[in-house]
Amino acid sequence: MSPTFASLSIRNYRIYFTGALLSNVGTWMGRVAQDWLVLVELTDHDSTALGIVTALQFAPVVLLAPVAGTLADRFRKRRVLAITQTGLAVTAALLALLTLTGVVQLWQVYLLAALQGFFTAADNPARQAFVSEMVPPERLGNAVGLNSASFNAARLIGPAVAGLLIAWVGTGWTLVVNTFSFVAVLVALQMMRGNELHPAPRGKGAAACARASPTSGTGPT
Repeated sequence: MSPTFASLSIRNYRIYFTGALLSNVGTWMGRVAQDWLVLVELTDHDSTALGIVTALQFAPVVLLAPVAGTLADRFRKRRVLAITQTGLAVTAALLALLTLTGVVQLWQVYLLAALQGFFTAADNPARQAFVSEMVPPERLGNAVGLNSASFNAARLIGPAVAGLLIAWVGTGWTLVVNTFSFVAVLVALQMMRGNELHPAPRGKGAAACARASPTSGTGPT
């Protein structure tokens, strides 16, 4: 296998990478569909409403970063990801259902966007740190690079596919596709072999980092 894709030779990482790519594409599709819903279907191109939705969805990621990092440090990352991806799937499904049934209102979009922001805040650090549990240290840089390539590819593919789907089948069904993209990650997490993971030591914040450092003499649990 080419060195560029060396990490994909590891079964757990290959499964996770596939699920994450589908999820990233779906997430960008969901964002485009949500913005279209707010700007075109619920308001008359109200930029203020769009700004509120964006703020509610992304502010928790910034404000809760220290707490989210502690959660990722203290609990098994695979378990944290299962919870956060389930929460994101449920909120995406609710928005899709409300849209398909024609009862969606702007305040509901606000609420679901905020909930997605909270789940995303907890998801990000766990997802980033989880890579080190799937691949050996010598392939960590390669795995991180592939994750970055996956995310950037999704930024191109997701909005393009969303635009086509909105035109063909409507906003609601586009949001349904986003829901199933989170299910792809849940399936990937279930398919992974736990005995081939290398969980980092659990702890609280800096204390965990100290125990995990080379000079502490504490290995993985």
